Amino acid sequence: MDFLVMHQGFPLLSALIFLPLAGAVIGMFLPSESSARFWALLVTIANALLSIPLYTGFDPSTAKFQFGEHHPWIPIWHINYTLGVDGISLLLILLTTLIMPFCVLASWRYIAKRVKAFMVCLLVMECAMIGVFAALDFVLFYVLWEAMLIPMYLIIGIWGGPRKVYASIKFFIYTLAGSVMLLVSIIALYLNSAPHTFSIPALMGGNYSTTFQILVFLAFFLAFAIKVPMFPFHTWLPAAHVEAPTAGSVILASILLKMGTYGFLRFCLPITPVATLTLMPYVLWLSVAAILYGGFTALAQKDMKKLIAYSSVGHMGFVTLGIFVLNSRGIEGAILQMINHGVTTGALFLCVGMIYERTHSRELATATGIGKQMPIFVTFLAFFSLSSLAFPGTNSFVGEFLVLAGSFSRNLILTACAIPGAILAAAYMLRMLQKVIWGGVDNPKQSLIDLNGREIVTLAPFLLFVFWIGLGPTPFLAVMHTSVNHLLSQVSVAAHSTAIGMLP
Repeated sequence: MDFLVMHQGFPLLSALIFLPLAGAVIGMFLPSESSARFWALLVTIANALLSIPLYTGFDPSTAKFQFGEHHPWIPIWHINYTLGVDGISLLLILLTTLIMPFCVLASWRYIAKRVKAFMVCLLVMECAMIGVFAALDFVLFYVLWEAMLIPMYLIIGIWGGPRKVYASIKFFIYTLAGSVMLLVSIIALYLNSAPHTFSIPALMGGNYSTTFQILVFLAFFLAFAIKVPMFPFHTWLPAAHVEAPTAGSVILASILLKMGTYGFLRFCLPITPVATLTLMPYVLWLSVAAILYGGFTALAQKDMKKLIAYSSVGHMGFVTLGIFVLNSRGIEGAILQMINHGVTTGALFLCVGMIYERTHSRELATATGIGKQMPIFVTFLAFFSLSSLAFPGTNSFVGEFLVLAGSFSRNLILTACAIPGAILAAAYMLRMLQKVIWGGVDNPKQSLIDLNGREIVTLAPFLLFVFWIGLGPTPFLAVMHTSVNHLLSQVSVAAHSTAIGMLP
């Protein structure tokens, strides 16, 4: 267990995982829907506060997994309950815990039926999502990975829009298909390890043949590419986003999509490094295709949720581009962009949800020209839109700049093909912003009420992070730097041993 720094005393990671689950169990027996709202808010806030010691107690100078917990689970099959965080997973856990209270606030009035069941689903989702980022045993990881499907399926299928059944089934089938491939690769790694183990760190750097690595990489890739989603595995995403309630869209965009890119970082690069180096050019060009496809498709949308959903395909294309250029600037930019996308796109879905509550429409034509009636709302929308197009001074600019800098050192032609994606982001976001604020003078509508205190409190923390990361990203980059360099060293060792070549 030399990869794990055991945590003495209070089991912080287990508490973060099981507090929402305990809250969900208690929530099922609450007497009223109003009490369910307040209870879910209390539990998510408590979990967010409980996660802060993860950051304050984290040692960024070591690449080992910290806050470790290890307990035998099913010893006869070498299955253990092992938890730990490094500089890559820490930020994603914090993103999860800090966003969940705002998902509850966004559902305060939006969800009017079966409120208790909805809040229970949110809490179960939080339990599974934190567990996925903290798990260091493959069986534990897979159980929690699959556990996310059920509450998300229910959130879309029960509280979604007119085509909720179609969207929820499509989401479930796509993700389950990827999960089957993930399970196959886990079993293959277990059978090819000596001694047999499901320990994720122990499987890193294993002496696997090139053919075996390529097959496992392809199975991993299919599972994680669907989750990201990468082009051309993205078709479930617009339907799920459009039909999901606001909180469902925020969880999908801010957290669930990151699990695909997290899988690439945690499994593909360190466990199958030779296959990563061999197949890297193909993944890079798929990433560029996603950037351009997402941008062009978003430009054609009239539904605001679809526009933001397709923009996610483009933005996550930048993330996968940064990961697979295999240098520190690219990967650090990709991880930072994962956090940025969670903040910015989550906030944009919250904004669309607030408009939907007032107009009962997501069509851009219905929301045009509301700048005079809702000045506070359009101020928030303007800043989040500028962040989405990576305007200098906002969080997304730092992430995209690092990704493009890393890409530039890898392949100039690749970078030149990706840059139009940033231009397209400016085109579709500014088009939406112009229409919402100034357009539609011939579009008569009833008077709309500007944001209330609850809605301002929901959006303000997102705006804080837009400028905090944009103007002072050092605390975020410092956390991940050592872990990223350790990850690259694992891949570099494989490059030397197979004579594929040294990484830049």
